[in-house]
Amino acid sequence: MTAARHVAIIMDGNGRWAKKRLLPRALGHQRGVEAVRRVVRGAREMGLEALTLYAFSTENWRRPEEEVSDLMSLMKRFILSDLEEFAEAGVRLKIIGDYKAFKPDVVELVEKAIARTAENSGTTLAVALNYGSQDEIARAATKAAAKGPITPETISAELDTADLPPLDLLIRTSGEVRLSNFLLWQCAYAEMLFTDVLWPDFTAEHLREALEAFATRERRYGGR
Repeated sequence: MTAARHVAIIMDGNGRWAKKRLLPRALGHQRGVEAVRRVVRGAREMGLEALTLYAFSTENWRRPEEEVSDLMSLMKRFILSDLEEFAEAGVRLKIIGDYKAFKPDVVELVEKAIARTAENSGTTLAVALNYGSQDEIARAATKAAAKGPITPETISAELDTADLPPLDLLIRTSGEVRLSNFLLWQCAYAEMLFTDVLWPDFTAEHLREALEAFATRERRYGGR
């Protein structure tokens, strides 16, 4: 039995959750934020060292301006309402991706949240904001090349996730079976779990079940 240290989740299905219920798409995103709360609390209680969530990709800028604005508003409200709870629980916030591309008020809130939790030593909550894995790998390779020979090890050392444990398990909700430019390098030997559960319906119990399933898998890393 192997315990997972680092889990990543592609949080998919907010829009479909709302559409199934004939509700506005924005309400689906609101319910998705509630799922984030549940899962972060669960990850902390289950002793995960790191939880990485795909919150906003570099491709999400192509969505309608109103939807992008709604997502930004939700993120700000989430930070303002939940930061103290997570900070007091020992959760450390980390951002991967170029969050500085957002509006100044969002950047300021994010940086305050990072600073507020910087000394915490519990679960690291890594949030992917304006993140794309191909861009991350290109940036890491450029930095590695400036320092010397390029090897898998030197590239890994320059990734946004370099200070996190190796990725053990990637979960994607909503029934889609693809990586969508998320943690491509880190997924090299990660286990994967695809579930039909839409993200707003995902609970800490779903996470627990995923961790239990992971613990039964035999990881060979290319060997027999």
